This record gives sequence, C-alpha cells and structure tokens, in this order.
Amino acid sequence: MAKEFSRTDRIADQIQRDLAELIRSSIKDPRIGMVTVNQVVVARDLGYSDVYVTLLTVEDLTADSEQVKLTIKLLNGAAGFLRSELSRLIKLRTIPQLRFHFDASVRDGRILDNLITRARKKDESYQDTDASNAAEGSGSSGNSSEAKGSES
Repeated sequence: MAKEFSRTDRIADQIQRDLAELIRSSIKDPRIGMVTVNQVVVARDLGYSDVYVTLLTVEDLTADSEQVKLTIKLLNGAAGFLRSELSRLIKLRTIPQLRFHFDASVRDGRILDNLITRARKKDESYQDTDASNAAEGSGSSGNSSEAKGSES
C-alpha cells in the first residue's frame, strides 16, 4: 500500500498550521496586518521551506505593491524568530529555513471568477434574446401558415 503523503508534505502541512498561528499571535508588528499562509513547500532535504502568503485587504494587491513588499520584507526579517518558535512546537532534528513569498493566485482566481461571471451573464442575455426571437418568430410563422391555409 502506497503512502498517501510524503514526509515532506506532512511536515509542510504542520508548518503551515503552526506558522499561521504564530504569525497571528506572536508577531506584534502592526505593519504586517492580516496575513494568510496559503501554502508551504518544504525541500526534500528539509533545508528550506517556501512559504506563500496573501494579505487580506480591500483592494487587489500585486507582488509590486508597496504593502506587499513591506510585509514580505518584515516576514523574512522575522523568519529567524518564527523558525525558533516552530522548533518548540514541532519535534524535528532541523527546522527548515523560512522564505516568504507573495501568492498572487487568490487575486488571479478572483479575476477569473469575475470573467466567468460576466461571460455567463452575457450568455444568459443572448439566450433570453434568442428565446424571445424564437417565440416571436414561431408565433408569426404559425399565423402566416394558418392564413395561407384559410385562403385556399
């Protein structure tokens, strides 16, 4: 029977859960704001882990936004502290070095969702106009055939 998850996947999931809680509770810097840990990818040798985060804000942010750059810089600066806190929570011989990255997939997903919604609305409006045209067309063609039948 094959394993469902590799060891690095299980470690990544545990780091993601613990890191999300640590960022929320232990980092007191008000410039960081609401951060969501979306994914953690751990190297096979456990030397490093890439942590993908998003920021919960009103406006759509890109990786070039000043707020994103500042938050990633602050998280990378706090990586040593977070790593030492993780070592208390996770019993591993070595805790991977943390590298934070902005995850734009949430923003991209929102854009795709808006495009799909607009396309569906446009498709529904075309179907409505086609249905009304077909109803008008079948009503007038039926009347004209009845008129022709009554004339003969």
